[in-house]
Amino acid sequence: MAISQRPAHFLAGLLAVGGLMHFVKPKPYDAQIPASLPGSPRAWTYASGVAEIGVAAAIAAPRTRRLGGLAAAWLFVGIFPANVKMAVDAQRKQAPAKFRAITLGRLPLQWPLVTWALKVRDNA
Repeated sequence: MAISQRPAHFLAGLLAVGGLMHFVKPKPYDAQIPASLPGSPRAWTYASGVAEIGVAAAIAAPRTRRLGGLAAAWLFVGIFPANVKMAVDAQRKQAPAKFRAITLGRLPLQWPLVTWALKVRDNA
């Protein structure tokens, strides 16, 4: 019996939409870029959007799905510090309570995303 590739398709869609949002609404992503990185935050926002779209494409294509799943896992690990920064900034700036809760709630969700990406890799 063939393993369903539906989880891979959903993950590719999630990453593609997330990557496109870097171009549609870049300001929230700009705010996550540490000032210590060289260049403009917008350049990093666009580069990370391209990376997400590229990983989505790799997952969507059966021939590169295994590599795409691994790349997605690394991408989710790599963006975790940006999510931590967003949560810390929200707390420090006393952002609205709902936004602070969302930024904190996103942190533990990063690890299931890593697991999902690794399952996509293993089931490719």
